Amino acid sequence: MYRIFTSLFLLLFSITLFSQEKVEDDFEGNGTITTWAPDAIVMNTAFSNPFKVGINTSNTVLRYEDNGAQYANVRFDISKKFDLSVKHTFTLKIYVPSNGLTGNQTNQVSLKLQDGSIGAPWSNQTEIIKAITLDTWQTVTFDFKNDSYINIDNASLIPIERKDFSRVLIQVNGENNNDRVIAYIDDFSYDGTIPSSNVDNNVDAVFNTLVWSDEFDGNGAIDTNKWHQQTEIPAGGNWYNSEVQHYTNRTNNSFVSDGTLKIKAIKESFTDQNVTKNYTSARLNSKYAFQYGKLEVRAKLPSIAGTWPAIWLLGKNINEDGGYWDNQGFGTTGWPFCGEIDVMEPNIPKTEILATWHWNNGSGYKYNSKGLATTNANTSQKFHIYTLIWNETSMKIYMNEILINEIETIKPFNQEFYILLNIAMGGNLGGAIDPNFISDSMEIDYIRVYQASSLSTNDNTINEKKIKVFPNPVNNQLEIRFANFSDTYQGTIYDLTGKKVHTFNHQSSQKTIDVSFLKSGFYLLNIKTNGYSKNFKILKN
Repeated sequence: MYRIFTSLFLLLFSITLFSQEKVEDDFEGNGTITTWAPDAIVMNTAFSNPFKVGINTSNTVLRYEDNGAQYANVRFDISKKFDLSVKHTFTLKIYVPSNGLTGNQTNQVSLKLQDGSIGAPWSNQTEIIKAITLDTWQTVTFDFKNDSYINIDNASLIPIERKDFSRVLIQVNGENNNDRVIAYIDDFSYDGTIPSSNVDNNVDAVFNTLVWSDEFDGNGAIDTNKWHQQTEIPAGGNWYNSEVQHYTNRTNNSFVSDGTLKIKAIKESFTDQNVTKNYTSARLNSKYAFQYGKLEVRAKLPSIAGTWPAIWLLGKNINEDGGYWDNQGFGTTGWPFCGEIDVMEPNIPKTEILATWHWNNGSGYKYNSKGLATTNANTSQKFHIYTLIWNETSMKIYMNEILINEIETIKPFNQEFYILLNIAMGGNLGGAIDPNFISDSMEIDYIRVYQASSLSTNDNTINEKKIKVFPNPVNNQLEIRFANFSDTYQGTIYDLTGKKVHTFNHQSSQKTIDVSFLKSGFYLLNIKTNGYSKNFKILKN
């Protein structure tokens, strides 16, 4: 039993990526949607609810203000694809005050599904339009199996047969007009989950052992056993990429308080190394380097124009005077031959989070960069988790378990790297600095590195008894098939709290298990036979 519960604990600890596949947002910090983006509207995803009446007395909502743009809407993307063949309904609450309207458009709200990965995502969209009533909160559902829908391309499949939808748009009072509308939206949800065929389980469940971390407990200076404050200016008296700050080792610029690390950029005249600059900040190097694993950082970003926060890694062998590992004698290789992994950098307007690799493996400088849509308010007012999952074959970067970018693990990304945390000012990704800038901070709740251990649920296998469990997600009947085994086995299903919810003993010839009694959600199925044990993650629709 200890072995089963140890595996269960490790599974629950590492199951986050698998178990966060619901698509919902209550606009009070409890949602899974982090990519809300406006198209020709003014959007606020944390607006104080002005109409706390009827069915919606929640504190905050999404405010949607269309000032007359022809194709105004609000949207979000997911990194996977919706599978509407089983679950096909989207729901939201909406309030449109009559005093926020101009013109004589039909009062309606539409929900459009698109393939966000193509250049013209509207070209094969599908849409459902619903009438709404003014001056009241109402719940609106969009059922892509049973409601009337519009395919913009008549050649498109019916919605429940399509597997390419990755973008949701919400549009109030139509398009191709210049009338104004203000609306308030809340409690958006999809009644299914992102299907497991699209879930990227890769090696996340293997990286289950915490090998290094900083939880930033206490108050005062940073832990110098874990961090080096890099301050030495590169040759020429300036930092790279046209940045304009000094990095210091002062507690003004990097400190711990109330359980989080603050890296603070300040406007001030500061002289160091006989060079005077008008901004100060901090650049931290980890005194820990690793090859392969999972890096997870929970952070809240600065919001003011001109700040350039970064969570990133450099090859331990970089030759950079003043860097921790160079000071230790490992600096043998210049940039970009050492490799660089940018887990988190915003673009200049702070409307995207970028995930980027830079390298030169002998065939010239190369980089690979992609972005995930977000908003400045979202990333600066709420904590988000930025993750790198890195093994011998692939590297993947996520924001809140949404995949941003991935590449193969090519040279030089097959060596040890160390972690850097900093805020630069100005430069290539900082842009023009707000003339009224005084100070701004990046706040980090924790930073953790996980690597594999022999207690992974993937290692606890039945070697000579191959087992297949399907379908997953499952509706009512779960199939369990064995190869090269004809004996009795015991199955136990646990919920995500570790509570045993069902036990059964069957012959391997009995292939079908009734799970219709399970509530929707994620479970661990343990199968044990003759001293062997294997765990499976299952999702009940």
